[in-house]
Amino acid sequence: MVRSNRREAGRRRLAMRLPQMRTLIMESRDPWLLELFEAYQMAVEARDLVRGQPVNAKLVREYDETCFEIEQHVIRAMDQPSYVQISK
Repeated sequence: MVRSNRREAGRRRLAMRLPQMRTLIMESRDPWLLELFEAYQMAVEARDLVRGQPVNAKLVREYDETCFEIEQHVIRAMDQPSYVQISK
């Protein structure tokens, strides 16, 4: 998957996971957040690849944790008053 496609796929996934921030996520052009969107998509792809394989249960948990941490970074970034003002 091309980099920009991963970013957009990650953006859409995060918008679904974080509906309270959907508008901000979909409108974001912040380079740091775009990197987080891409990282989120890559973590989801990796998790889905190893999911269902019993020997990789620990790895699936690690990818789940990574996804959760990225979600928290996005939430914190978008909760900052300066981000909301810039986005409007």
